[in-house]
Amino acid sequence: MKLLLDENLSRRLVASLQEIYPGTTQVEFVGLAGVDDVVICEFAATNDFVIVSKDEDYERLVAVRGFSPKLIRLTLGNSSNAAALNALLSNADAIIAALNNPKRGIVQLG
Repeated sequence: MKLLLDENLSRRLVASLQEIYPGTTQVEFVGLAGVDDVVICEFAATNDFVIVSKDEDYERLVAVRGFSPKLIRLTLGNSSNAAALNALLSNADAIIAALNNPKRGIVQLG
C-alpha cells in the first residue's frame, strides 16, 4: 500500500514510511503542490495511492467518488511530524487491514 501525503504533511515523512508503505510520496514530489483537492484525488485514484491528510474535505471527496481513492484522515490537530509518523507506523496493521476491506474507504487516526 502506497501513500500520497497531502501538503499539510511534511515531505520529510516520506523516507520513514517506505519500509511499511513502499512507494509512498508527497504531493510536492509529484508536481501537485498547490493544486485543487479534486486533482489530487484523481491522481491518487489513477496511480493507486491512498491519500493521507489532516483536511476533512477529503472525506466528502473520496466518499462521492466511491472511495476511490481511499483515505487515511489524521485527526491529530496541530501535531508534530513525529506524531503523524507514529500514528501511521504504530497503526499500520490496522490501517492495511481496514483499507484492504472493500467496504471501507476511510480510516481516521487521532
